[in-house]
This record gives sequence, C-alpha cells and structure tokens, in this order.
Amino acid sequence: MYTYSIRFWSISFLLSLFVSISATSYGQVASTKPRSGSPESGKSNVGGVEFWLTDPVRPVLFVRQPSLSFTEGNAKTPTIHIDAAQTYQTIDGFGYTLTGGSAMLISRMEKTAKAKLLTELFSTEGKSIGVSYLRLSIGASDLDEQVFSYDDLPAGQTDPTLAKFSLAPDQQYLIPLLNEILAINPAIKILGSPWSPPTWMKSNGNSKGGSLKLEFYDTYARYFVKYIQGMAKAGIRIDAVTIQNEPLHPGNNPSLLMLPSEQALFIKKSLGPAFKAAKIKTKVILYDHNADRPDYPITVLNDPEARQYIDGSAFHLYGGPISALSEVHKAYPDKNLYFTEQWIGAPGNLKGDLAWHVRELIIGATRNWSRTVLQWNLAADPKQNPHTPGGCDQCLGALTIDGNTVKRNPAYYNVAVASKFVRPGSVRIASDEIKNLPNVAFKTPDGHIVLIVLNDSPSAQKFSIAYQGKQASATLPTGAVGTYVW
Repeated sequence: MYTYSIRFWSISFLLSLFVSISATSYGQVASTKPRSGSPESGKSNVGGVEFWLTDPVRPVLFVRQPSLSFTEGNAKTPTIHIDAAQTYQTIDGFGYTLTGGSAMLISRMEKTAKAKLLTELFSTEGKSIGVSYLRLSIGASDLDEQVFSYDDLPAGQTDPTLAKFSLAPDQQYLIPLLNEILAINPAIKILGSPWSPPTWMKSNGNSKGGSLKLEFYDTYARYFVKYIQGMAKAGIRIDAVTIQNEPLHPGNNPSLLMLPSEQALFIKKSLGPAFKAAKIKTKVILYDHNADRPDYPITVLNDPEARQYIDGSAFHLYGGPISALSEVHKAYPDKNLYFTEQWIGAPGNLKGDLAWHVRELIIGATRNWSRTVLQWNLAADPKQNPHTPGGCDQCLGALTIDGNTVKRNPAYYNVAVASKFVRPGSVRIASDEIKNLPNVAFKTPDGHIVLIVLNDSPSAQKFSIAYQGKQASATLPTGAVGTYVW
C-alpha cells in the first residue's frame, strides 16, 4: 500500500513541521441542523453564503459559522473568482476504504451505537458528513486479521473452474454492514480492488509478491466475474474494479507484482472479454498506484485492444506529484481519473494532516481531473489493529473504535470538508488559483456552488469570493479550511 521508507519519512517530516494536536481535540462532530434557505434544507440561499469552518488550532472541527453575504462592489483583498460556465470533470464521490478490519470493528459495536455511527457517516442530514464512495478489497487487504482469497486451497491444489469459489469470508461482517450502509445511502458507489489472487494462481505460491501465472489469466478473469455476480446477489452493486492494488509494490502482505505489459495483456485477452461475455457493466480501472509512474497507465492505454475495455486510471500519492494525473488526462482525455488511497500514520497530526491532505487531494486531485478522493482505512482499534502479518501496523483509521467509543481522526475531517456538500454528480468549475489560498469549486446537481479553501499561510488571511458580479468577504485562520456553499 505504501513503501515503508516513504511512510516513516512522512511521519518524521510532519511531526517536525507541525505542532501536534492532542488526541482529545479530534472528537468533535459536524454540527448544526439545517436552516431555512441552506443547501441542507434544499432551498435556495440567494445572497447568502453558508460557511463551515475546520480549524485544527482552536480547534473548531467542521462546524457551521455565521453566514457571509454577497454585496455589490470590488474587493481590495485577494479575490477568488468563480466561473460556473467553465466546467471540468464530474465527481463520483469522497470516502474511504472499508477494509475487512473496519467492517469487523463497526459490526461489533452495540446496535444503537453502530446505527448512530453509520448515519453520521453516510447520511447528509444534520450532523452527518455524507460519505459517498467506498473502496473494498477483493479478498483480504493487509488490514484484515488474516490473509484470504475467495478460493483458498491446500498447497499443490488448483481450481481452474473455480468450483470452490465462495464469498464466505465476507459474509460475517463486510456484506451485512454494506447492506446497512446501502439502506442509508442506496446510491453510494463501491470500488473493488484485489491485493492478491489466490496463491495457487501465482508464480511463487505465496500471498506476498509473485506474479499471476499466464495459464491462470482466464481463470482470474472469471474470478472477478464471480465476485461481481456474487456481490450483486448479496444486494451490493460493484460500480468499478481496479486490476491490482499497487501493482509495483510486491512487498506487502498480500500483494502481487503486475507490470504494465502484464496488465494490458490481462485486460485485453481475459478480463475485458470475460466481462463482455457475462454482460457485466462494472468499470475497469487500471494502475491504482503512485503518481510517480504516469507512464504505467499511459503504456497500458497505448494498447488499443486493452483501451477499449478501460474506463480510466487510479492513483495514490506515496510518490510523485499530484499533477501527474493531468499528464494522463492530457494523453487520454476521454478516460477517467480516480484518486483511491492515501494513508495517515499513527498517532496523527491534525494540523499537518489536514493541510496536506486537503491541499494535495481534496483540492489537488480534483484540480487534476480526479472524480474521487478516497482516504485509506475507515477504522482501526486503538493499537491500529487488525492487520495481517507484515501488514501496516501504523495505519491510523479515520475513526478509532474501542468497543462503542469512537474517536474521529484527521482523515474524518479531510473527507468531511468536501463530502457533505459536493455530492455525486457535482461538476468541478473554474476558480482562481491564489497564492497561499489553494481552492477548488464545484456546482452541485441541485444548482448550489461549493468552494473549498485552505489557508496555507502562517497567518490569518482575508480574501473575497466573487461570483456573478458580487463579492463576499471571508477570513480564514492559519491552517484552516473553509467550506462555502451558496
């Protein structure tokens, strides 16, 4: 999921650069009920700007503030002009990976506490943050208690017909929990990503590393088909799959090495035809790894036989610049882009984590054509468990769950500043790039404008929001994020 050297460098860098915020300051929840005329109420808020503040220093964590007002005239402060006529990509959603470990911890909560938490996460009403996109592991990720696939066999055996395929490992926690989530938000989109095929399909017979044997390409394609069909029978629609989580990082447990030429061959000769034969509409997304290798998805997309089956490319940011997504967009503007994973290391640093993730992902990824922004693990326990042997033992969940007690960590707020109001179907629109005030703007399906601004300077910043000839004056404390809705 990430290289260990990058992981430890990130921790030391952030801790040296920012002052840590105490763990007790993370526990606040998005607040206030809808007011008449607010975007939450579904009524137009003509002339007024709803303002939600996330300030890690005070701390004020995604709390509604007094509204701003649009007035006539020209501002003398730095101005962010919004142009809704200039449009870019459509947004599919913001969210997390619902790992097997996350599902286990949430499912073990007392019924009332679990229902309250799920409503807070997946509804948009009141205090809820409106998570709209989830990533799942196909089989185990490294944040499951143990490694498994859906067709595990004793050493030396194979199952080319997939006669023993079963979703049983997901039926205790993950599938029931997904159905509870779907009852709250039936439109939530779900992405499936494998960390490893069954070991008997691999060159080394091991869950860690190795390559997919050529003789099992067609079998593995049918494995995807059976997974999608099985989840559908359980009431869960898989909107998209990636071919392999981090195909250039075979050191995780589980993991698989898959080079661009191998991914292209698998898509064009096996997976694409298998989906077509089974009449599966699930999107095929390639790569799912770091922004330092935009050549990987471009190489695969250069193959016209593979390209016909591909919806787009997915990225992480443990290496490379977020602008690399635009390189892929420039090469293939008809193919979509997705940002699918970014971790935060325990114990977390709210000031540093909020600023980096909002600047690079919520703002940076969407300004570089991404339709999604997904943080890594939704939930872990106080010791960052569970994880596989050799899996990540420092991955801080967006939530820390200890029985029925829930603590909200930086990734919770990183997503909340966008997910509550930038609903699926929103379109990114033009907004000025201002020094020390990185920002991004969207027009929602119901016609509201959402502007997200980070004060990336060492002092409070005054600025203006300009829209359709009117101005609204705003101020953000240092390191704070403002979500503005009108």
